[in-house]
Amino acid sequence: MITGLIAPILSPFNDDLSFNQDLYNSLAANLLNNGCAGIAPFGTTGEALSVSSSERRSALEGLVGSGIEPTKIIPGTGLCNLPETVELSRHAIELGCAGVMTLPPFYFKGMSDQGYFEYFDRLIDGVNHAGLKIYLYHIPQVAGVGLSIDLVARLKASFSDVIVGIKDSSGDWENTRKLLEIDDLLVYPGSELPVVEAIRLGAPGCISATANLNGVLIANVIKLCFAGEWAAAEEAHADVKEIRLLFQKYAPIPAQKAMLAIQANDKRWGNLRPPLCRLDDETVESLLSDMDRFGILVQS
Repeated sequence: MITGLIAPILSPFNDDLSFNQDLYNSLAANLLNNGCAGIAPFGTTGEALSVSSSERRSALEGLVGSGIEPTKIIPGTGLCNLPETVELSRHAIELGCAGVMTLPPFYFKGMSDQGYFEYFDRLIDGVNHAGLKIYLYHIPQVAGVGLSIDLVARLKASFSDVIVGIKDSSGDWENTRKLLEIDDLLVYPGSELPVVEAIRLGAPGCISATANLNGVLIANVIKLCFAGEWAAAEEAHADVKEIRLLFQKYAPIPAQKAMLAIQANDKRWGNLRPPLCRLDDETVESLLSDMDRFGILVQS
């Protein structure tokens, strides 16, 4: 278990849109040195579905080769086809990663819970590794499919040593609360907005996109929670929520990359693979103006 703040790390691309490993390694080290307890490569924020399977494997190997402890990494492995999901998951576990974060297959809509159950059953059987730990990934507003509470409870009961947790990015607090009632399931909210209340109910932290830019302040809120300093946590949380809500006003991935490009003084951080597009100069200026107006300092 990774306790604290996990960053779904942004993916850097060169001007020709090839993957930039050096920038990736540098950001990962910076995040882990500035408040983050772990990183989650190749989630939504990491433009996972714009990155090939071979690039994902190479990038993970590059992170570990650069000195990042694999036990601090939970990479996304969920694709629509079972064979590549098996391959990516086995590769991550063989590298020593803490687990894998796996979407349900998301192309076919309206599928039954039984279909999704069989998918994860075959995934576990296909990986066939004693070290496999799966963190389910629930983000129905993006994936177009989700994981019901009943399905999650069934998967946990059926594969208790393998299905260890879930990232709930639904933004639905009632859904997160119900997940937290499932015995021995590690529930990470996909945002810092509900993190104080989630930790009160047993969450080990959160997995938040804005950790890429604001890890220090978010991690401090979590630290205060675990220290039982609830009043101080609530006070610090107010600023953290304001920063999160500010970024949600914009296209979140392009906005974060635009700010990281400014922060790192490296324009390559602004690159995105289509269909995502850079923010135009006027929008970047608006974001910077909002940050200044709210007294927000983006941190490294």
